[in-house]
Amino acid sequence: MPTTSAAALPIRRLTPRDLVACADLSENRGWPREEHKWGLLLAAGTGYGIDDPAGGLVAVCVVTDYGPRERPELAAIGMVLVAERHARQGVGRRLMRHLVEEMGSTPLTLHATPYGRPLYEELGFKVIGHAEMVRGVFTSDGSEPGVFTRPATAGDLAPILGLDEEVFGPDRTHMITRLPAFADQLRVAEENGRIIGYAAAWPNMDTHVVGPLIARDTETAKALVSSLAAHTDRPLRTDIDIRHEDLLSWLKERGLAPVGLNAVMTHNIPELPGDWTRRFAPLTVAAG
Repeated sequence: MPTTSAAALPIRRLTPRDLVACADLSENRGWPREEHKWGLLLAAGTGYGIDDPAGGLVAVCVVTDYGPRERPELAAIGMVLVAERHARQGVGRRLMRHLVEEMGSTPLTLHATPYGRPLYEELGFKVIGHAEMVRGVFTSDGSEPGVFTRPATAGDLAPILGLDEEVFGPDRTHMITRLPAFADQLRVAEENGRIIGYAAAWPNMDTHVVGPLIARDTETAKALVSSLAAHTDRPLRTDIDIRHEDLLSWLKERGLAPVGLNAVMTHNIPELPGDWTRRFAPLTVAAG
């Protein structure tokens, strides 16, 4: 398709009915289909796409708002994909410009691969940090942290939401309340009857992704990861803020190997809100 025609195609809002087309596009670009994750993002966030007259999608991305609906305090951008046959035609740039303009003054964040980072910098995004993806079969050495953890119950949802907002910053009830159905495991760390951390493990291809991982301190984070690993036979994958050097070293000692390093970027805000010292891993890099 000529560049002018591709650039002129309209941008529309996606719906959950577009899930298969989104997964097809992921596969087209060599990514896993990740239909389970696409289902969450299209339900909790807002998808944007460009239809291909020949069928399928030319390009997609998802924006997940946090905070009051009428005035979001933060929006995370993820799953920015352009079909191979339309690559290098300015389609991704046009889609991202549309998003930035539509979001106006709303603070934005995203995780950028080295390939995508130049485009985001061109649009005014700044690098504020990095997250390292690690993956592998977790191997316990028998000396795991002595913090008490257990499966979350329905009664834990309110304190989990309170802790999450305290650590993440903006309210993300619409995302966290989906975790019990989305994740295979949701566990909490507890001290004297008070929840001091929580973590989920959700299925993604042949792995369990650990995220979100919110904890009072590194020892609590280690205990949560250990407890999740003890209840799965799949490899673990997670994206850890590189400032948490102790946790990253500990994970690598237990069998998780580095896979990649993404830049954490923001627009309209110099730093992410909340308390990074207790925010160890996002739910997914596509949604913050």
